[in-house]
Amino acid sequence: MAAAAVAKEEELPAWARAARSGAEAAAAPRREGPFLRPSAAAAPAAAPLPPAARVRAPVSHAACWLSPFPSQDAAAPRPPDPHAGPLARGPAPARRWGALPDPELAAAIERDVLEASPGVRWGDVAGLAAAKRLLQEAVVLPLWLPEFFQGIRRPCRGVLLFGPPGTGKTLLAKAVATECGTTFFAVSSATLASRFRGEAERLVRCLFDMARAAAPSTIFVDEVDALCAPRGAPGEHEASRRVKAELLVQMDGVGNAPGAPPVMLLAATNFPWDLDDALRRRLEKRVYIPLPDASARAELLATALRGVELAPDVRLAEVAAHTAGYSGDDLTNICRDASALPPRAWLAQTATDAPPGMSGMRRVIAGKTPAEIKAMRKEEVALPVTAGDLTAALARIAPSVAPADVLRHERWLREFGST
Repeated sequence: MAAAAVAKEEELPAWARAARSGAEAAAAPRREGPFLRPSAAAAPAAAPLPPAARVRAPVSHAACWLSPFPSQDAAAPRPPDPHAGPLARGPAPARRWGALPDPELAAAIERDVLEASPGVRWGDVAGLAAAKRLLQEAVVLPLWLPEFFQGIRRPCRGVLLFGPPGTGKTLLAKAVATECGTTFFAVSSATLASRFRGEAERLVRCLFDMARAAAPSTIFVDEVDALCAPRGAPGEHEASRRVKAELLVQMDGVGNAPGAPPVMLLAATNFPWDLDDALRRRLEKRVYIPLPDASARAELLATALRGVELAPDVRLAEVAAHTAGYSGDDLTNICRDASALPPRAWLAQTATDAPPGMSGMRRVIAGKTPAEIKAMRKEEVALPVTAGDLTAALARIAPSVAPADVLRHERWLREFGST
């Protein structure tokens, strides 16, 4: 019992130990000359309080741990905080995370819990049928048929989405957060970084403890290559190696029982060849997110121009045929640029005022005062987008993905892909 009390005492922060030492010193008798002055604890008892004043609860250890200034009303019920996350709502944060080893770290990680829905549906993701099917099998179906996904049929614990930039990896993660109904942790390398020695790996352990407590849950790590580069690489820091080791242990360690709560790690990267070998093994499904094909590009153009009026001469299939090698973000930039090209009705009026080579909205506002620009109405500028606008935008915007990058991803897929 004494050893347990000493260990519990060492777990307290410095300010708590100092406060306890001060309280014990105040309660101990102090010597004043040849006499012993009694302490405040030995003072005669005061008159009894009325019953209404004796309803206050004593200060709990959890309240002392969370607040440096505990009061006698620490255990009284508190109204719920409307701005708090779904996992922290309740009488007090200590009651929600009191069972975790690090309640203070849990409170810091909780802000990365995605509270508001991103509003991205499966239908908003053009193409990528294989990736959407796999994510539905890994996340949605185990929630619907838990008795089926047992033993060898257990759902996969890790999914890696890799591919060139701008192909929809993060968009798929937003669709998972919207459609699947699980607790969604959006984690980055900054979430697991700390200046104190040993606290970064404690953050990793606390993250998985929170995910298991709020299961079913999904942990999304974007740009995972920045967090889990190969161990033993030149210039690797000791703290980074400990964080990787703790992440690997939490994903697939001895403490993970077969009946553990379902927690899936969803990772995305543009550099799959820079991942640690052990992490690559734990990410059981490695799905390639390629550049969109012709039908997916036409669907992406229609989705991007959904709220814009199109002229009768616009043929999105013809535009998609001329955008081979463009990513989804490139197509969105083309649509954004083309929708800003009107008003053509003003071009003839402002052609003499605009500098040579200027077109679109810049030609419209050329030579006008700020007051005249502010007085422009939406109806005067929001004209239908024509095929010429899309062609002009396509001529100005080049693909952002290099062909060599695509070939490297396809080669890694043939070597390590698991779909």
